[in-house]
Amino acid sequence: MGTKNFKAILFDIDGTLLDTLEDLADSTNRALARMGFSPHELKEYRYFVGDGMENLARRALPDQAKSDPATISACLELLLSFYAAGGTAKTRPYPGIPELLDALSARGLKMTVLSNKLQKFAVKVVEEFFPGRRFELVFGERSGVPRKPDPASALEIAQKLAIQPADFLYLGDTATDMLTAKGAGMFPVGVLWGFRDAAELIASGAQKLLSTPLELLELL
Repeated sequence: MGTKNFKAILFDIDGTLLDTLEDLADSTNRALARMGFSPHELKEYRYFVGDGMENLARRALPDQAKSDPATISACLELLLSFYAAGGTAKTRPYPGIPELLDALSARGLKMTVLSNKLQKFAVKVVEEFFPGRRFELVFGERSGVPRKPDPASALEIAQKLAIQPADFLYLGDTATDMLTAKGAGMFPVGVLWGFRDAAELIASGAQKLLSTPLELLELL
């Protein structure tokens, strides 16, 4: 039985639509190695990603370097360079995501994307991995616009589509996503196939948790 008649779905990218963890980890570890710092294990990156590339660079740096703007800037520049050069080699849609997108399109729901990836990377991966599937808007991190969990971009999406925020179901895998949804007045749904666990999602306001993508259809 559905929760309500939603008119639009807002998706996060990393950990929700796409498994990008290995590529983000590889690019960051390459940046760290270039700077003479030790790499991290893949599992650590589950808690480094989700809040933008600058925060990823900062979190990956050793403690003595996390507060040095010049070091953070240098790490970020390298990270962006490596990610731009080959950042999707290991990226894949999660199982069931292509089928979910097709089912949502068939039902006539508007689909949108909001990510803390830089805008150019957000657009790139959506176009690369979901060709032919219509997303009304794809927003990443943009200059002059605060990143998630600030709800500004989510509210902008609702305004541009002329759909009330309450008519959006927001699908994401981190506390950042759930807080963004709550701040925007959207319905927050957490996914368990992504980078964080159920406890974090529930604590940050998830109204529902999904174990597989196609379970979303039960909420519509």
